[in-house]
Amino acid sequence: MTNKSVFTRMSEALFGKNEQTTKIEEKRNKIMKIGIISGSVRVGRNSAAVTEWIHEFAVNRNDEGVEYEMVALADYDLPLLGAELSEDRQASAGAAIQAWSEKMASFDGYVFITPEYNHAVGGALKNALDFLKVEVANKTAALVGYGSLGGARAHENMRVILGELSVASVRTTTNFSLITDFENMSIFKPNDYNKVNAQGMFDDLLLWTKALNTIR
Repeated sequence: MTNKSVFTRMSEALFGKNEQTTKIEEKRNKIMKIGIISGSVRVGRNSAAVTEWIHEFAVNRNDEGVEYEMVALADYDLPLLGAELSEDRQASAGAAIQAWSEKMASFDGYVFITPEYNHAVGGALKNALDFLKVEVANKTAALVGYGSLGGARAHENMRVILGELSVASVRTTTNFSLITDFENMSIFKPNDYNKVNAQGMFDDLLLWTKALNTIR
């Protein structure tokens, strides 16, 4: 059974498919790529374990036509935006910026794993986002956090940053508490109830990503 509207079917029967209709259908039918971004570069970071859990959860949903990929911010040796670089550092810094830009541009939507530092998102992730604009514009993001309050205050900060980058952040988040989801605040052992929020979060993310795909 086709999902096309009656108007669309009648229009195509009378006049054939126009270019705009064809492009929209192509966007709807292509594989949707979601990047799961581990947003900490700290030595011994908890974000690696959280990112792996989120990725495994996402893959196990078996969403048709969707690919999930983990991306570690720590793999990109980005310079501090605007900082003066020595001549021997400029080439490698430029390559890192280019690689980060191309990787983020390749996705249709994102899940940001955001640790909370001093009631805000970590400085490394903020700096990395400042290198982006057109790569992420008119795309969708979901937020996963961890901290004493599950990263909730970092998420508030992230929504402001993402809004300025023209990224739509979905309402439902997944929040891991250092008190209840980590043993000794360091070994990640999430409670099963987190799966309820994660399920709703991905449902929202895919729905919004499909919608925004049509305007890019």
